[in-house]
Amino acid sequence: MNRATAISRSFAQAADTITLDETARHRRRMAMRSDNGIEFLLDLSEARLLCDGDGLVLDDGRIIAVRAAPEPLYEVRGRDRRHLLALAWQLGNRHLPAEICEERILIRRDHVIRDMLIGLGATVMEISAPFSPEGGAYHSHAHGSHHHHHD
Repeated sequence: MNRATAISRSFAQAADTITLDETARHRRRMAMRSDNGIEFLLDLSEARLLCDGDGLVLDDGRIIAVRAAPEPLYEVRGRDRRHLLALAWQLGNRHLPAEICEERILIRRDHVIRDMLIGLGATVMEISAPFSPEGGAYHSHAHGSHHHHHD
């Protein structure tokens, strides 16, 4: 079985694609199958979040392009940028994975959080989109364990 031990951001042509949601894109070592059936072992030196557009380089030189699958998300918008910043603080205070954009925040669907955000004056819409949350201060390219302590 082929192994993928390297990731490339620059490649001209991929042999195939693999379409994964955000959770499935956070991996270090796992048997995988591309969208058209190429089987390989992902075998990275450390766990990391595979990003849309990454290329997994197989032992035989072929590249499997990573595609981020659409997921059920909430799109959160504020009245203005200051309000959106306050909403981002509320989400961060709850340690929720969030994709921070200039005009919106994307989060996984959770009706309790939706109700909280609406109570804070946010506009919350259900959408389906690829999800690439911020990595945070305690991990570089990957989601990892939570290392700071609360008093």
